[in-house]
Amino acid sequence: MPPVLHQTLWLTTVLLAALVSGCAEFPDLDAAMSSDALLAPYPAILPIGDLLVPVAAPAPLTAVATLQARAAALRTRAAALRATSL
Repeated sequence: MPPVLHQTLWLTTVLLAALVSGCAEFPDLDAAMSSDALLAPYPAILPIGDLLVPVAAPAPLTAVATLQARAAALRTRAAALRATSL
């Protein structure tokens, strides 16, 4: 396909898609809300410092050692499974 024809076809497709999407009917989102939600007060605006949660401390070394031991045991088990013939 020649480049000019390819560009023309692409532009025509994009314009047609834009025109068709402009004809779409969007749902009335206000009708989907209950009357309680419409009458509810706005939430309070808080300072960012009050919203941030402190970061938890890193895992203790015993947890890391336990995880490394489990990983080593799984590697040993995987090696044993690879060694067996079916």
